Amino acid sequence: MGVPIVGCNCSVCRSDDPRDNRLRTSAMIEIGDVHLLIDTSSDFRQQMLRSGRQRLNAVLYTHHHVDHILGLDDLRSLNFFQHRPIPIYANRVTMENLRRVFTYVFNGQPSVSDIPRLEPHIIGNEPFEVDGVAVTPIPLLHGDLPILGYRIGNFAYCTDCSAIPQASLELLKGLKILILDALRFRTHPTHFSLEEARETAQKIAAERTYFIHLTHDVPHRQTDAQLPDGIFLAYDGLKLEIDAR
Repeated sequence: MGVPIVGCNCSVCRSDDPRDNRLRTSAMIEIGDVHLLIDTSSDFRQQMLRSGRQRLNAVLYTHHHVDHILGLDDLRSLNFFQHRPIPIYANRVTMENLRRVFTYVFNGQPSVSDIPRLEPHIIGNEPFEVDGVAVTPIPLLHGDLPILGYRIGNFAYCTDCSAIPQASLELLKGLKILILDALRFRTHPTHFSLEEARETAQKIAAERTYFIHLTHDVPHRQTDAQLPDGIFLAYDGLKLEIDAR
């Protein structure tokens, strides 16, 4: 839901620490002139304006839940300025749901107003390339829902997961930076708790791990100070340097 949450007066929602203000989770990967977005969150427009980024080569979708897709309509402004469709990549279930939610985008019917112009690509678990950048899908479980994380070079992004299959753990070896779901302190049926995320992060053993998708149950300053060495809470606007080779 983002933080602050509408209607809540808890200490985190009232916090004056800017790291406790959380838009819906998304990430931009920049490699040379290639800009890859992971998910069009509900706050996509605000995130793009804040970042100053003005172009996209492609969008990589993790899954179809609304906080990860509802910014899709705002891709149309980039169509205006890039003068081409934007490729989007997703597994079959996610793509089917994108087509269902955004019927007007995908039904091929004439529209009196502008709509996003997209180039859909259904992907499986095999690596693929986007404008010369190698991308490896990482199968994850979000409760009972199979979703995807992504690895690019020494960086991997695994949001909204409650379990990582053994085969996927093998794909996450040798990371310098891991981005990992850690919803709250209490357990949840479809997300890692902070303790579960810590255990998973230490098993993967990336040089640095950053927890994302945090609820208002998690105060940034106090929680970050208690994490083990090499594990941190992410925050909106965090910038990291990766090696895409």
